[in-house]
Amino acid sequence: MTDRGYDGQGGSAQDRLEQLEAGVAAAQPGHDAAAFLAAIVESSDDAIISKSLQGIITTWNKSAERVFGYTADEAVGRPITMLIPEDRLGEEPAILARIRSGERVDHFETVRRRKDGSFIDISLTISPIRDGNGKIIGASKIARDISERKRAAQHQDLLLREMHHRVKNLFAITGSIITLAARTAQTPAELATGMKDRLVALSRAHEMTLPSFTGGEAFAEQSTTLFNLLTSLLSPFGDQEEGRWRLHGEDAPVSADRVTSLALLFHEYATNAVKYGALSVPEGRLDVTLSSRPDSFEITWAESLAIPATVSPSEDTGFGTTLEQMVVRTLNGKVSRDWQRDGLVIRLMVPRDAFALPS
Repeated sequence: MTDRGYDGQGGSAQDRLEQLEAGVAAAQPGHDAAAFLAAIVESSDDAIISKSLQGIITTWNKSAERVFGYTADEAVGRPITMLIPEDRLGEEPAILARIRSGERVDHFETVRRRKDGSFIDISLTISPIRDGNGKIIGASKIARDISERKRAAQHQDLLLREMHHRVKNLFAITGSIITLAARTAQTPAELATGMKDRLVALSRAHEMTLPSFTGGEAFAEQSTTLFNLLTSLLSPFGDQEEGRWRLHGEDAPVSADRVTSLALLFHEYATNAVKYGALSVPEGRLDVTLSSRPDSFEITWAESLAIPATVSPSEDTGFGTTLEQMVVRTLNGKVSRDWQRDGLVIRLMVPRDAFALPS
């Protein structure tokens, strides 16, 4: 039994076998070259099988047993079609026709079936077997398991698709932010500063939900919690342990598709607090409380100053208000503002499952 399949070492398997046979004969006259070659075939990492022109298996090496699950006793004498899925049975007559005409089949990628019924991706190289007179009496097959290579290629394809999807989404969101901000910005500098800060907030939210590209949950965007999101957004304005801002109540999970909207909303609240609210003075304090009810959550954003506010900022009718309306509508919620003597209190009421609804 011989084969000219590629062996990954700079030549075909048949070429290597012929070289080894010649080397053995030259170096050790009288050495049993056939036995030596049989040992090579038996120890090959690839499944090496021979069959008759009627498609009956005649030899079966150890790697064939490993790859396909059948022992040599189970395989030899049976039709090669036992390895071929029903939807690929048409491949065998075409292969045998080419072998009878003296052709080789090089690196034919296909699918075969194991003993346990599972399928395996393989690369086949098939060569005619000739007797001493040159007559074709059968075919030899080298089957290489390429399942891992296929999985790696599919993984890479999924990775590229996921990156494309996320980049498209981020561009769409960025375009919407620019459009809204351009309507309310008074100067180019104000527009540039606002956009930079909002994009930084989006970047933090993006990092929190970045999917894993390995393991059983590959490509699934990661969920987070409201407190994790708020901690990420408020950390540039002071450490929570310092008391500038504090989080209270029961934390709630937030699905990946909600994180972007909530990040933009609470970034606007924090920006306003830094401009003229609790975070604009050293004595100011911010308390965010999440209250759980049977069918809803109430988020209270309470700013307080050590000194009474002399002037209450006017109601914002620009970007922040427009964004707030969009987010609240998306969450099917309600929002209210209360300008108290020492600071602003915002109350956001949303259904209990709003943070986890699919987009």
